[in-house]
Amino acid sequence: QVQLVESGGGLVQAGGSLRLSCAASGRPLSSWTMGWFRQAPGKERDFVATISWSGLSTYYADSVKGRFTISRDNAKNTVYLQMSSLKPEDTAVYYCAADEASLALPSRMAYEYDYWGQGTQVTVSS
Repeated sequence: QVQLVESGGGLVQAGGSLRLSCAASGRPLSSWTMGWFRQAPGKERDFVATISWSGLSTYYADSVKGRFTISRDNAKNTVYLQMSSLKPEDTAVYYCAADEASLALPSRMAYEYDYWGQGTQVTVSS
């Protein structure tokens, strides 16, 4: 059984930065695509970023491109989301997700992901 645990969320002022971490246990993530999604109150869960199993391919939502960076450390079984120049509209619960299909191409679609963390709250004040 895979467990994903996010951390690093919190309250930050607009323009500030946060780094989210997603630590996995139960199985190695080294051959899995990983993604970050977010959900604001009253809205659907939206794609934020994804990274291939190798770390060589990354994709971002247009709304975060140039401000957020996804990365991974397979030796630590951990994925990161570095968020900079944060805006109030980035306020949401952020979820880490894993696609267990080995060596799968990165996907923006939530239904492609098999495992999800419990989420971490990010609040950006104006």
